[in-house]
Amino acid sequence: MALQYITNTSSPVSVTDQIRAVINGGCRWVQIRMKEADDNEVRQVVETVMPWCIETETFLILDDRVELAKELQAGGVHLGKTDMPPIQARLQLGAGAVIGVTANTFEDVEKVKTLDVDYIGVGPYRYTETKKNLAPILGLEGIRHICDEMKKNEIEIPVVAIGGIRLEDVEPLMATRVNGIAVSGAIAFAPDLQHATEDFVKALKKVNPV
Repeated sequence: MALQYITNTSSPVSVTDQIRAVINGGCRWVQIRMKEADDNEVRQVVETVMPWCIETETFLILDDRVELAKELQAGGVHLGKTDMPPIQARLQLGAGAVIGVTANTFEDVEKVKTLDVDYIGVGPYRYTETKKNLAPILGLEGIRHICDEMKKNEIEIPVVAIGGIRLEDVEPLMATRVNGIAVSGAIAFAPDLQHATEDFVKALKKVNPV
């Protein structure tokens, strides 16, 4: 669960080329996030990249779009706080799908702890232009606090830190006991997306060699 790449439609690189580059760079978990696109555009991207994902055993999920994820047999979905409720998504996608949700506070975590979700995206870590209507910035201490509270309350859902994460953030973030990081802009706007991905993969292996 170490590295999730979230596609970025503001990048000068097309979404399909972003996915090809991060797969070549060693990332094995991709979230297709195309908020302004219609279902047909997303469908075309998924149909293009799915063979690459199958060949490389890369896990592919969609941002929201539960019905489309089911139609295209994606691995699951990530649900924001205003998207379809996780219970409804689970009913549609079945037990085998991975469902991730967003949390900005420990109270958010408590609300979803019994809803059969597979991971929680906790953030934003810092300011990011990837997301409109950004929640208050958590920073390192905010994410550490949520992880500490989860441990105290014996909530064992994996946590993925999200929001403006850069390469130099990997080591301090992983020290907060998050299970992984989600990256978008730091890779999407890099001069060489594959090389940038390789750097993140190496940094994560350094702090979590297993």
